[in-house]
Order: sequence, then C-alpha cells, then structure tokens
Amino acid sequence: MTDIEKRINELTAELNRANHAYYVLDAPEISDFEYDRLLRELIELEAAHPELAAPDSPTRRVGGEVLEGFESVEHAVRMQSLTDVFDKAELVEFDGRVRSALDVEVPEYVTELKIDGLSVSLEYRDGLFFRGSTRGNGDTGEDITNNLKTIRSIPLRLSEPVPYLEVRGEVFMPKKAFLKLNELRELEGEPLFANPRNAAAGSLRQLDSSVTARRNLDIFVFNVQAVEGLSFATHKESLDYMEKLGFKVIPERRVQHGIEEAYTEIERLGGLRGELGFDIDGAVVKLNSLDERAVMGENTKTPRWATAYKYPPEMKETELLDIVLQVGRTGAVTPNAVFTPVKVAGSVVSRATLHNIDYIRAKDIRIGDYITVQKAGDVIPEVVGVVMSKRREGLEEYRMPDVCPVCGEPIGRVDGEAATRCLNSNCPARQLRSIIHFASKDAMDIDGLGPAIVEKLIDEGLISNCADLYDLRAEQLSGLEGFGEKSAENLINSIEKSKSNGLARVLSALGIQLIGSRAARLIAENLGDIDSVMAADAEALAQIPDIGMKMAQSLVHFFGEDASKELVRRFKERGVDMTCEKKTETEAGRLAGKTFVITGTLPGMKRSEAKKLIEENGGKVTGSVSGKTDYLLAGEDAGSKLQKAVSLKIPVIDEPGLMSMLD
Repeated sequence: MTDIEKRINELTAELNRANHAYYVLDAPEISDFEYDRLLRELIELEAAHPELAAPDSPTRRVGGEVLEGFESVEHAVRMQSLTDVFDKAELVEFDGRVRSALDVEVPEYVTELKIDGLSVSLEYRDGLFFRGSTRGNGDTGEDITNNLKTIRSIPLRLSEPVPYLEVRGEVFMPKKAFLKLNELRELEGEPLFANPRNAAAGSLRQLDSSVTARRNLDIFVFNVQAVEGLSFATHKESLDYMEKLGFKVIPERRVQHGIEEAYTEIERLGGLRGELGFDIDGAVVKLNSLDERAVMGENTKTPRWATAYKYPPEMKETELLDIVLQVGRTGAVTPNAVFTPVKVAGSVVSRATLHNIDYIRAKDIRIGDYITVQKAGDVIPEVVGVVMSKRREGLEEYRMPDVCPVCGEPIGRVDGEAATRCLNSNCPARQLRSIIHFASKDAMDIDGLGPAIVEKLIDEGLISNCADLYDLRAEQLSGLEGFGEKSAENLINSIEKSKSNGLARVLSALGIQLIGSRAARLIAENLGDIDSVMAADAEALAQIPDIGMKMAQSLVHFFGEDASKELVRRFKERGVDMTCEKKTETEAGRLAGKTFVITGTLPGMKRSEAKKLIEENGGKVTGSVSGKTDYLLAGEDAGSKLQKAVSLKIPVIDEPGLMSMLD
C-alpha cells in the first residue's frame, strides 16, 4: 500500500468516525474547522488519485447531481403500514387478539416512538450502502439513493461486512431545521411547509440532491427487513445490533411485559412530545419475539403483530388580543393572530398565521374572541376555531384595511387569488424580502449575504433595493458589527462575482410573481437580453414553450412599473450581465412541444446530458411516464418505465433515435 493510499484510508476512516460521533451519537470529537481541513485534504488527494477513493468516502455525501426522475424499486420485503388505535380500549383489543393467537397470558412487547416522517428502505451489500428507496405503495418505491447519501446519520459503510442487509427507517426534519427553513421561506415570500413531515417528504424527493443536502434531514432506523448470515431471536436484539453496526436507531425503545406496561410506556412517551427535537404522532407497540411474529402473520397491508397508538393533538383555549399584518416579498399581506400566551405541546406560543381574509371569515374569527389553538404536527401553532359559547356581545367582524401597514399605500386582491397584496413595489417590507431573495443561492447566489446581513445593511441606510448592493464598498462594511476587513472584502467580491450570472438568474432573482428559475431560463434563452424581455408583450411571451398567459402577464406588469425600469437601468450602469445566448428559431423548435422521459443507462452520454440536449432544442423532460409523454428515451436496464410506455403505446427511442430527431 502506497503512502497516498494509506493517507486516503486514514482520512476516510477519521471523517466517517467524526460524522458518526456528530450526527448519531451527538458527541462531536473534532471541531468544524478541523473537520473541514481534513475533508479538503481528502478532496485534493481523491482529485489527484480518483482510483483510490473509497466507496464510503465522505466526499460522496455532497449533494449536487440533478436527477432525471426516480427509477422504480421493487421491494423484496413488503414495506407495510400499521393499523391505528386511538384509546386504551382499542389497545386492549389488539392485545386480546395477540394472546388468543399465541395462547399466552403475558406477551412481551417493545414500545417505540412513532416518528412522523417518510419511511425508507436502506440496502447494504458486504457492508456498503448501495441503494435507498421510498416506501411507495409498499411493494414498489422510488430509488432515492443519491438524496439519502446527503443524510449524514446514514452510514455508507457498516462496522461489519454483512453480506446483505435491508433496514427500514424514518427520515425526518428536526424541529429546529424545520422552523429555520420556514422562516427563510417566509422571508423570501415562498409558501410555508405545513409541518416537518411535509417538509421532509418534499426535501427527500427533490430531483436536485443539492437541495436535499441543504435541508438538514435526519433518520431513525427501526426494523431489520432482511439479512443474510445472521439471525435474531427478538426485535430488541435486532435493534441493538443495528446500533452496533453504526445506525442511528430509534430511541426510547423498551421491553414491556403485558399490555398494561405497554400502555404505561405509551403515556410516558406521550409526555415527552414537547421535549423532543423531532415530531412524533404516536407510539408503536410491537411483539418482541420474532418467532411469535411469524405465528401472528400479516394482513394484506398491515402486520397482525404490531399497532400504532395515535396521540390526539393538544388543544388549549386562549384570548385573541389582536390581528396584525405582515408584508411579504411579493406584497402578500398576511394576517397573524396575537393571543394571550399559552403552553401547547411543550412550548409557550402567542402567535399564529391566519393565512388570509377568507380563512378569517370562514371561522368567523374576531378580535376579543376566545379561540382554540393547537400545533400542526406538534410544531406550528394554528387557530382551530372560535369558542362561540364565550363570545361577548359587540365584537365586530374583522375587515382587512385598505392600506398597507408598512408604507400606507393601497392594498387589494387580484382576481382568482386568495392573498391580499400591497400594490407598492417600493414598500420597505417588500424590499427587505426582495433583497433576501435576490441574494439567495437559487437566485444570484451572493455568498455571505444572508437575511440578518441584509436587515443590518438596510437599518444602516446602506441599501434600500437590489441595485444598491452593487454600490457597496468594503470600507462601508468593515466598520459594522460582525464585519472585519476580510469578511467585508469577501462579501464585496461575492457581489462583484454575481454580475456575471447572466439574464436567466437575474430574471429569477427579481422575484417576479409566477416566474421561477426554469421559466426565467426559458425566457432568457428565447429572447436573449433584458431589453427584448422588457419590450415583449404578453402574447409574444406566451408563445415561448411552457410560458403561460398568466406568467406572461405577470412579466409584462412587472417591467411596466417605473421602479422596475429604474432597477434595470442601474443594473446596466453597474455592469450586471443581462444577456443570454439566444437560440435560433430552428434550434428552439426541433423538439418544441414534445415531452420526454429518460430511463436506463445511455451508451454515449449521461442522462443529465440528454436532458440538457432535449431542453436546448425546445423539448421538456419529466420524471414519470403518463398519457402526456410523447417519447420514452430508453437505455440499458430501462425497467418499469419501459413497460409502462409500451402499455400506453408511447413511442420508445434509443440514443441514436434521439440524435436522428435532432439532425
């Protein structure tokens, strides 16, 4: 073994050990600085000697590959769901069925937390992680291996080389990560996730694994689905062994003798809900003996040897003191309830969103009412309804004001929208959130310009809109709290770098309603420069593939405002590139209006390259086969998508077939 190979192995082992200590044991062994230093050394060594990179190298966790849909995975062991019980009587009935089937007086159970997340399968061969998939319908799921590799508590190599192992776990988003994500989405005017489970599911099924990597997901493993070369007598034994292998195993797993002990444990776990750093929606009671499980068997979709006890949401009454308004990036004016602080699901809350005026009217919520409050998913406070029996006389029906609470300009509703909006594009509240969005990673990607820095720069009077960013100087920043000479220079350099991002990113960064990153790219590639975009009418814009009339009208409205024209003028003066290589009519139209699905391994290109080629020629690529699919581009090991395309009589082409369409 060479010195370089030895060092790569040492770094791989040390970094994986540090990951396990940090993400599984919650006991960091080295500082973030030291971790980053070691990781950089490993990246450089692997770049120079890629043949020496280990299959479990921590460098493989970095999400960045854009996937063209997910391949199907047939589960060797069905991923079943659980029957639910909602009170002690139903739990006792479950126990009666178990005792009757097994002819035992006191069955042994294991009671676990029921994590509210997304169930996944993890498969290992010779101790190496090679595939991960969603539960799907229980028999067939989706291959999300790359996204699961971004979750650092999932080991890429087990501590023992088990010939084959499949385990089941629950991917979830910790409460802190969820609240931080929604806080950022609110600042950027994006729709909020309803609860951590919704956020985890949306994050895990991202086609771009770099998005998943930024969402700080975690996992608890709770079952051995299949294993070769090993056997277990009890469920508890299998859980302990999985922990030994390096998995982050479900916590609070205790053995009980009989259903009364199990119910006592259910009550104990329920009392922990407010203290846990993750969301649960119940407790799972399972037979501990694996032989007894085999005797009990299973129904079509659920095992007979386990059940899920569902906790009811905790509701509290409190007095509604006021309804205050918040203005978002797109001008949406959102009403929020302010009420007497009350402890719900483990924490004190005093505010909750009321969404829009329709929500308030539907529940007839009035200032001064007594309301019932709960936490959606045990995390987000929400107003459930009004305690009508406590309503006092003289409470007036709530009405939205006519003017913005921040700038005093008129507010109103657009036909077909639930939101009420401030119509002043220069509203200070809108500007704050607009600048935050402008600088975000998916827009102009200005590193170091987060929400807190933007707010500080606005408070100091250094900026009031996006164009002001390009007038900043390092000496203006270096004297501010939190800035040194070096950090000020870094931010200025990052702002300067963003000037070369091009038209598509600028259009996306401007936060134009209904215009996301894909629409911005299509518009940029078809029109070529900002002047052509601003000069186009709605009819012309709507002729661009996948740009509908509402999107076109939104674009025309935005650039019709004087403030937008002034912004573009200043961008030009400061050297912001707002051009894009324009497609010719022939290039843009070869595959125009055609929808493709790509599956299998192509002989001469990556699927990402094929996707880019199709889109560059006006086509569209989606992840699943449907009646709207025009062509399936199939390579080797095409799988179930090929079968579905054949059944739907959708034309199937190979790589040479695609190239002939482009010739």
